Amino acid sequence: MTQQILNAIFIGSIYALFAVGYTLVFGVLDVLNLAHSAVFMLGAVITYSLVALHGMPFLPAAVIAVLVCGLLGLLIEFVALRPLRRRNAPPISALISTIGLALIFVAIVEQANPGSFFSWLWQDGANSVRFPAGAVPNPTFHVLGLTIEGTKLLILITAVVLMLVLGYVIRFTQLGRALRAVAENRRAATLLGIQVDRIFASTLFLSSALGGLAGLLFGLAISDISPYIGRDQVELKGLAVIVLGGMGSIPGAVLGGYLLGLIEVLAFVRFGSNVEAGVAFAALFLVLVIRPQGLFGARLRERL
Repeated sequence: MTQQILNAIFIGSIYALFAVGYTLVFGVLDVLNLAHSAVFMLGAVITYSLVALHGMPFLPAAVIAVLVCGLLGLLIEFVALRPLRRRNAPPISALISTIGLALIFVAIVEQANPGSFFSWLWQDGANSVRFPAGAVPNPTFHVLGLTIEGTKLLILITAVVLMLVLGYVIRFTQLGRALRAVAENRRAATLLGIQVDRIFASTLFLSSALGGLAGLLFGLAISDISPYIGRDQVELKGLAVIVLGGMGSIPGAVLGGYLLGLIEVLAFVRFGSNVEAGVAFAALFLVLVIRPQGLFGARLRERL
C-alpha cells in the first residue's frame, strides 16, 4: 500500500501541474481554456519528436517543447480569446473557440502527410509511442522497501519546485501583484496603470508552458504518448481538480491534484482499473454536495 501511495504522489504531481495551468487562466480571465489539454498533449509529442527523430538530448528537447507550448498559449490568447474579449462576447464563446483550437491541434498531430513533422509518429497503425530506451536515464532506488524510479523522482521534484516558485511569483513579485489585481478588478487595474492585455498574454504563456511541461512529464512517466492523452487522460480530471480544490484557487488546484491522485490509486487497489475513474468522480460529487465551493475554497468568489 505504501508503494501505491507513492505512485499516487507521482501522478498527483502531474495532475497538480496541469490543473494549476487551468486555474491560473480561470482566476485571471474568468474563462476555462479548453485547448489546455491539447497543449498538454503537444508538450509530450514535441519532446518525443525531437528526441526520437532528431536525436536531441532529452533536456534541451524538453526546454524547447515547453517554450513552444508557451508560444501556443500566446496563439490561444491572440486568436481565440482577445478578439472575443474586445467584443464583450459571452463566456461560452471563449469555451467554443478554445475547443475549436484544441481540435485543430489534435488534427495536426493526427495527420500523416509524407515529410511532415509528425507523420512518422503513428506509422504502422500504432496508437501510441514511448520515449526510446535510454533517452532518459532511469535508475531505480530501493529505500525502506519502496521501489522508486529515477524518472518519477525527477517528476516529483520538478513539480514541487515549480509550484513553489509559482506560488512565490504570485504572492511576492510585481507580476504576481499585477495578476492578482487584474483577477480582482480589471477596470481598477487599468486605472492603476497595469497593462491588462499584457497580463492576459503573460498568463496564457505561463499556463500553457506549465501544461506542456505536465504533458511531457506524463509521457515520460506513463510511457504512453498519443494525440489523445490530453483529451482522454487528463482533461476531465483537470476540471475535476480545480472544482475540487476551489475554482480559481492555485493552492486548491495543487492540493486537489494530489488528492485526486490518491483517490484514484486507492480506487484502483480496492476495485480495479474498470471503476477507478468512476470512484474518483463519485468522491468529487460527494465533496461538492457537502461543500460546493470545494475543499480549499473559503469563498466562491476567491481568486488566486
